[in-house]
Amino acid sequence: MQLREIMTSGVVTAGLDADLLKVAGLMRDHNVGSVVLCDPEGEPAAMITDRDLTIRALAEDRSRSEPARKHASRPLVTGEPDMDLEEAAALMVQHGIRRLPVVDGDDLAGIVTLDDIAVRTGNLEVAQRMTQEVIEGALPGFFFHERG
Repeated sequence: MQLREIMTSGVVTAGLDADLLKVAGLMRDHNVGSVVLCDPEGEPAAMITDRDLTIRALAEDRSRSEPARKHASRPLVTGEPDMDLEEAAALMVQHGIRRLPVVDGDDLAGIVTLDDIAVRTGNLEVAQRMTQEVIEGALPGFFFHERG
């Protein structure tokens, strides 16, 4: 199975200059747990999650007008539409991520989450195992983030 078969195409995005309040509002309004931050040319550059907002911004008492990019995951780990699901799953586990943006060239084509894998493949056991591996893989270094 390829990522194009299970990815969600409606990805919520914001510019790299978006502040924390704008990103939080986008997550609320679109009922999503992540926003892909794009550079001025519209290319995906970073991702910020609801967890990033909570652990890195709110818990550190950051100003809501601070740029979201300061708390985003970078470099952005991505997949491609024709990537095999097993390869994408291994990439997600390797980097300790639960969401994988899918790019086609320089364009953001969609996103695949652990929930997508569970629901769209109908294999809850694989998704549970992946979630556990992501959590276990992320614990030693806390989470894969490189601030930039």
